[in-house]
Amino acid sequence: MVFKRLLGAIGVGGPTIDTVLAPASVRPGGTLSGQVRLAGGKTDFEIEHITLELVARVEAEHEGGESEGVVAFDRFTVGGGFRLAEGEQRSVPFSVVVPWETPVTELHGQRLGVVLGVRTELSVAGAKDKGDLDELTVSPLPVQEAVLEALGGLGFGFRSADLEYGRIGGTGQRLPFYQEIELLPSPPYAQQVNEIELTFLANPGGMEVILEAGKRGGFLSPGQDTLTRFAVSHEGVQQQDWPSIVDGWMRQLVEHRSSAHGAPMGYGSPAPFGSGHGHEAGHHEGRRSGPGMGTAVAAGAAGLAAGVVGGMVAGEVVDEVGDFFEGDEEEGEG
Repeated sequence: MVFKRLLGAIGVGGPTIDTVLAPASVRPGGTLSGQVRLAGGKTDFEIEHITLELVARVEAEHEGGESEGVVAFDRFTVGGGFRLAEGEQRSVPFSVVVPWETPVTELHGQRLGVVLGVRTELSVAGAKDKGDLDELTVSPLPVQEAVLEALGGLGFGFRSADLEYGRIGGTGQRLPFYQEIELLPSPPYAQQVNEIELTFLANPGGMEVILEAGKRGGFLSPGQDTLTRFAVSHEGVQQQDWPSIVDGWMRQLVEHRSSAHGAPMGYGSPAPFGSGHGHEAGHHEGRRSGPGMGTAVAAGAAGLAAGVVGGMVAGEVVDEVGDFFEGDEEEGEG
């Protein structure tokens, strides 16, 4: 998806900017490449800076309720310091590394409903214009894909995915928001919990997998959430028995929930699972429960990307993408 806009900050006759991303999706911690194509205006212009900004549609909770906004989570200067002659055509190639915690937007070609963008800013003679906004597609890392596929094979269903503003206590989180993937429990766990929320926090050495199990309370018993954290490596993904590993995580999560009875978190004993280990983590700062923006994908032997079963269907996800880009200028940054 490419948008071309006139550089309105300097009026009619200014240069135009058209950013084209490489067609292949990027992975967290991977390289994003493309070209910024400039077309000169009716006179010469000094191009001071060409800047790329990674932006995301993020939800935030506050006293008045909940709101959405656009948050910039990384920024790169990819060119500048040259004169663009009248009518000149120039292409500026770029190659930048995206953050390891960049959210995943698709699984096996199925949109998850999370919307990211690459915004190009052109600085000309002291004036700045956010002249181009393109959709960014992010595929999962091999270990993320393995965990999601294992969940699907175990019978867990994907309900929604969104981005939450805030931080998860006790983790190495670096971005000001985190991705939350809400799962429907598989039949063996349906009586103990009614939802499981999954968050990946990747880094160069591996990844933290944060799982939170929640169950609404009845008239006599309050609802309760339990959170556990597991560490996994990027190495040896293909050699691990992920269904057994993930099932072990879920068993530990449910057992902790059953025995917690409101006890403070952070006192669980580590338990090894394949290439990773698990232990109870600190509380989520700013974490919420409940469905968010996204599409729902059925769980089955083929994994979580087997098919759409509820929530936002593919066409509605496309509408969300369009709304994000069309409304970006009006809403501003969060």
